[in-house]
Amino acid sequence: MKTFARRVFLFAGIYGLIVLVPQLFSESRIARDYPPAITHSEYFYGFLGIAIAWQLCFLVISRDPARYRALMLPAVLEKLSFGVPSIFLFAQHRLPGITLTFAMFDLVLGALFVAAYGSTPPDRAAA
Repeated sequence: MKTFARRVFLFAGIYGLIVLVPQLFSESRIARDYPPAITHSEYFYGFLGIAIAWQLCFLVISRDPARYRALMLPAVLEKLSFGVPSIFLFAQHRLPGITLTFAMFDLVLGALFVAAYGSTPPDRAAA
């Protein structure tokens, strides 16, 4: 079922780039629409940089899921690291609903990553 994993990771990578890259140019708008203002820009841009790097990793995984199967597990962690804290922050009224929506979509992708991992046999040539 390498086709499933290919599609999941290709979709995740493209979707992530579409959602994240425009944020590189939106710091002032985000600060205005979701106050308070961003006071530590290095965290904002650092987060975006790491998140964009992961989207590129998803695209790499999509090219050869069996070869990069081991990277699927850290990819699940990448999705959980945004989705799970977002639930708690929303419950504490510290996160807008729209952000929770994107976080829930990340959790869905994380579940699909687990399914992709399970459906992808290990690459015997890499072992």
